[in-house]
Amino acid sequence: MFHNLISAELTTDRAMQLAGWLWCTLTAVWLALSFTIKDVKRRETVGQRLQHVVPLLVAFWLLFNHARYWQWLNFRILPRTPVFSWLGLVIAATGVAISIWARLSLGANWSGIVTLKENHELIRTGLYSRIRHPIYTGILLAFVGTAIIEGELRCLVGFAILLATFHFKAKREEGLLHQEFGAGFVDHHSRTGMFLPKLTSTP
Repeated sequence: MFHNLISAELTTDRAMQLAGWLWCTLTAVWLALSFTIKDVKRRETVGQRLQHVVPLLVAFWLLFNHARYWQWLNFRILPRTPVFSWLGLVIAATGVAISIWARLSLGANWSGIVTLKENHELIRTGLYSRIRHPIYTGILLAFVGTAIIEGELRCLVGFAILLATFHFKAKREEGLLHQEFGAGFVDHHSRTGMFLPKLTSTP
């Protein structure tokens, strides 16, 4: 029965359309919740922001667009089959759900850029009890799911760029959090992983 389900007709184009709706849902949630954030106490400069915004845009361009000039980026590494369409869609949906859950957990402390808020809180509950940046985890997972549906080399390149960008941005955020919360953040860091749960914690 399960084999019949995953073998059901789901074309790559249809799966990508559904994945696109998942990304639109994530964007809509972000926009809706952006009106309920705290005032900024400290923020990164425009130049610093561009250091992660530009590669982020490049990564998503590679995910959703065939390369026009560098044709080698369009090399297919996964077949266009219903199995991979279903697999990618499920992974993408899971990633979007994780990101939304983590965003709701942050509440008014969230920011799309590297900032500290007035009365900033160090969230250590829910997903944040195991992972320091679960929003990025969810987005990376959703990216992987969408990449599996597309199945081309450009998606893998885009993922590598996205992972490096999030790691760079996360390290910058953690620098601010360490300055703000001191020993509290050091303890949080010792018990959690950056994007994945830490198997063991440092006492």
